[in-house]
Amino acid sequence: MSVYWSKTAPVKHSWSGEGRRSSEIQCLERIPLMKQMEHRVPLINSLELQLRFLSPQDIDQVKILCRSWFPIDYPDTWYQEITSNPRFYSLAATLQGRMIGLVVAETKELGHLAKEDRSILATCFKKGTKVGYILSLGVCEDFRKQGIASLLLENLISHLTSDTAYNSVKALYLHVLTTNSQAIAFYEHRGFVVHSFLPYYYAIKGKRKDGFTYVLYLNGGHPTWGALDYVKSCALLLCQLSPIRALTFLGRKLRLLWTGTVPKLRRVAESSSALFS
Repeated sequence: MSVYWSKTAPVKHSWSGEGRRSSEIQCLERIPLMKQMEHRVPLINSLELQLRFLSPQDIDQVKILCRSWFPIDYPDTWYQEITSNPRFYSLAATLQGRMIGLVVAETKELGHLAKEDRSILATCFKKGTKVGYILSLGVCEDFRKQGIASLLLENLISHLTSDTAYNSVKALYLHVLTTNSQAIAFYEHRGFVVHSFLPYYYAIKGKRKDGFTYVLYLNGGHPTWGALDYVKSCALLLCQLSPIRALTFLGRKLRLLWTGTVPKLRRVAESSSALFS
C-alpha cells in the first residue's frame, strides 16, 4: 500500500474494493499531477525535467518568476540582456514545458568588481583574473526542496570547472540578504563561505537592507592566506611526497635558510665588534 499526500490530508491508496478504489481515484484527481509525481519519483530524477538556455521568447515568463521570487525590481534591459547576451550563463529548468527554476550568472575580471568584492581573491591574483558572479538563482515554491536549485548550481559549477574556456575562473560569488536564512543555509551547505558583510547594500521598497558576499573557490583560487594557511599547505605538500623526497625537500629549505642567515649574522657580529673596538 502506498501513501500519497495532498495539501490537506494523506490519501491512502489500496486496490481492494471497487467503492474505495473509485473514491480514492477521485481524491487523487484533485491533487495536481506534479504533486502526485513528486512523491512517486523524486522530481530530480523525472524524465520530464529538462534543462535549457533562456531565449528572448522567455522574457515575459522570466519576469513573472523573478518578480514573485525576489524583492528587487529589475529593469526591462536586464531581462533583455540575460535572455539574449551570450556573456550570461542563463539556464532554466523546465517540467512539461513549464519553467520552474533558473540560474543566471556571468564572468567578470577581478579588477572590474566593486571595491568591496575585489578582495575575494588573494593579492597574488592579477586584476585580469576571471571570477563568476551569480545574479539570480530561484525555484518555484511548489517545486522547492526537490533538488532543482542544486542541479542548476551544479551545472553552472561544472561549466566553470570543466570547460577549457572557463577553467581560468578562480571563484564564484554572490550577494544575499542577511535575513535570507534559507538561501544562506543552501549556499553554505554547498561549500560557499561568507567573505564580507555589506551594510545597507540593498535598496528594497525605499529601505536599505544589509547583505553578505559569499564565495566558492574554484580552479585553484583562494583568499589571502594567513600563517596557519601556509603551515597547512606545507603539511599537505609533505604528505603527498615520499619520505625520501620529503627529507630532501626539508634539507634543501634548511640549507637555503642557513646560507641566507649565517652571512647576515656574521655581518652583524663584525659590525658590533667594530663599534665597540
